[in-house]
Amino acid sequence: MKKFVLVGCMISVLGSLAAQKPKSDYPIAQRLASYKSFTLTTDTLALTAAEKTCLVHLIKAAEQADRIFWKQTYMDKEKALGGIKNDTLKRFMELNYGPWDRLNNNESFVKGVGEKPLGVNFYPPVFDPSTVDSIFYPELFSPYTVVRPFNPQMPKGEGQDGPKEPKKPEGQEPGNGDMMPPDFQLQGAAGAGFDLQPIPSKSGTASMATQRFGTVYQKEVFKMVDEMNRAAEAIQEEDPNFAMYLRERAGAMMSDDYIHSDVRWLEQRSHLDIIIGPIENYEDKLYGAKTSYEAYVLIRDLEWGKKLDKFVAMLPELQAGIPVEAAYKPAIASAPEPKFDEMGNPMPVEDLGPIEKPGFPPIPRPAAPMSQLAVFDVVYYGGDCNAGSKTIAVNLPNDETLQTYFGTRRSQLKNAMQAKFDNMVVPISKELINPKQRKYIDFNGFFSNVMFHEVAHGLGVKNLVTDSSITCREALGANYSAIEECKADVLGLYMVTQLWDKKELEGSLENYYITFVASVFRSVRFGAASAHGKANMITFNTLMKAGAVTRDDKGFYTVNMQAMRKAIDALAAELLRLQGDGNAAGVEAMLSGRAQVGTSLQQDLARLEKANIPVDLVFDQGIETLGLGHYYQESNMQQRP
Repeated sequence: MKKFVLVGCMISVLGSLAAQKPKSDYPIAQRLASYKSFTLTTDTLALTAAEKTCLVHLIKAAEQADRIFWKQTYMDKEKALGGIKNDTLKRFMELNYGPWDRLNNNESFVKGVGEKPLGVNFYPPVFDPSTVDSIFYPELFSPYTVVRPFNPQMPKGEGQDGPKEPKKPEGQEPGNGDMMPPDFQLQGAAGAGFDLQPIPSKSGTASMATQRFGTVYQKEVFKMVDEMNRAAEAIQEEDPNFAMYLRERAGAMMSDDYIHSDVRWLEQRSHLDIIIGPIENYEDKLYGAKTSYEAYVLIRDLEWGKKLDKFVAMLPELQAGIPVEAAYKPAIASAPEPKFDEMGNPMPVEDLGPIEKPGFPPIPRPAAPMSQLAVFDVVYYGGDCNAGSKTIAVNLPNDETLQTYFGTRRSQLKNAMQAKFDNMVVPISKELINPKQRKYIDFNGFFSNVMFHEVAHGLGVKNLVTDSSITCREALGANYSAIEECKADVLGLYMVTQLWDKKELEGSLENYYITFVASVFRSVRFGAASAHGKANMITFNTLMKAGAVTRDDKGFYTVNMQAMRKAIDALAAELLRLQGDGNAAGVEAMLSGRAQVGTSLQQDLARLEKANIPVDLVFDQGIETLGLGHYYQESNMQQRP
């Protein structure tokens, strides 16, 4: 069940955005220096002219997703950054998509700015869902709507930028840091009064309404759709299947109905790819319901991908062996052998009739999931995935029904992964890992741990064992992400252990375990505001308590291999039971008791900072970075008027 609170959002109005100044006591320059610049490139010589033209339009589409995320999490990018004369502040604001330090528990670094609102711009300044009948919750908590204050007196279409002076909540005085910015209600959308769905309260009046993302962010969505259609046109002759996906995804952006395009995406094995749209719910820390826009522009590494196909076929066996009661590990259907036509496009598998589930479209059900492991070079990050810590692997789609029937694609972003390993994991190991165990740190272990983390998202349960109509995500709310990330960490290690025992993985088990522990220190530095940071702290503290990881008086950490095996199995079972039971109280207890950074660890993390080891990456990316600027100019000249 959802846990409801009355919330007053707190984004400060500074009178003039140009007056934003850094807090005198906040080490912005030092924090900015903790990011390492990395250039996102790929072998563009391996691309055809059509692929290069398609690629530049995909990047242009991704730039629009980035703009929308600014509006979701803070405000329009130009308004946020325009007029800031302090270059260091401006750059740090740009990295964090606002005035809160994402890798330092969302601490404010701008004068006069209060705490970051848990619901950012997804919800109005005062939001109390308990005042409405639960029959309206599906609309109120839809992943693809913004909840707005509703004024039934406002004519449709009035105010392209929404009301300029939203009524402040009772008890809040001007200047106390608790007011939304003037343009909060629509954040620059077109058609303020259109597509509103009033939500009546229990008394019969409507004080709030919802509005679809496609309308709220109409300006950017139209541009995004145009670029994706141009990309489809460019690649049509060489890869009609990918062109079809791009057009279908563009249509989904307009309708906010992503199921069909997600299925089409799972079928793709094209050289180019793009993940784009409102996808993850990390930014909604109030209810974990609303999704944020993001985009990855990708180029598939076909050779690496072929090496991984065998692991997908082993998922049913691995699921069956998880050390927990049968109810918490439902059987996984074996994936069908993929079939391709002479052009290399996937052929449809035999279906077993439509999926029959309330609220789910009646699309044909495949004979078995179409899960795949894939490896890519990423050439552009936009939006949520680019904010703060950078994602290096992606497991999608998130919809539980799609995962059950169609499977998931686990995408490994190899060039970004290599950059994090070289610039963070290796230097961290030299500072914190027992010198006798440092020889076991290697990229293959890091790559495999990250990959099986993504695979492990598909293991365990998606719905409560006591009530299959309720998903684990719904039952655990905003805390679901941290527990799910922790589960993926631990079950990923479980899978590595099982596959190594079966001689399916290279190297020694020490390569995987010790590299994992070194990488935990990397992720812990993301801070308590990050789901991944919380997840890693739970794992770290559990391993320390179990004696699987020990710290000597010199501050070096040693992995006990036998204790590690036992601790992994025990924590995996504990997490799966919490999820399967929808045990919100147990999850709260775990987060409050084990997701904390202890004194010794704080001292050790300070050593990493003193050693100037970067916390994360910032990317030099885009069309010009790839040297493809003329392809966009040429394609624009060829566009019909």
